[in-house]
Amino acid sequence: MADTTRITVTLPTDQVVARQLRHQFLGADLLRHQEEQGSFTVEELAEAHSRIFGTAEAGGPASAT
Repeated sequence: MADTTRITVTLPTDQVVARQLRHQFLGADLLRHQEEQGSFTVEELAEAHSRIFGTAEAGGPASAT
């Protein structure tokens, strides 16, 4: 069994709500883009992965779609 560490964070409710709203709006924007432009290509997903995580690794989440 792997060792684990429990971390508890307390945040102001407004901050948590704002984060949830940003994620909902981002998801809606991404869906709207795909409806208008078509599904994201493997290349687009790899570029997004690279921008977010610094590198697009072969076999990673971007290449699974």
